[in-house]
Amino acid sequence: MLKLATLIWMIPGTALAGAFVIPVLAVPSLADQGMTLIPYAAGDGSLLAFPLAILAARKIYAATAARRTA
Repeated sequence: MLKLATLIWMIPGTALAGAFVIPVLAVPSLADQGMTLIPYAAGDGSLLAFPLAILAARKIYAATAARRTA
């Protein structure tokens, strides 16, 4: 399941990392500290996506359990 979760994580991980970086770049007071805040924002978005990927992998495994055992 970890392999599937990792494959799923690649898409929402990059999307959430980008979504968290955009406000840092768009808000002028945050953009001044961009060199410090961008890695934190990207890391937080990437980490937030991992539980979502695990949940999606569990649902996929549950939906395909009958096909894997047959």
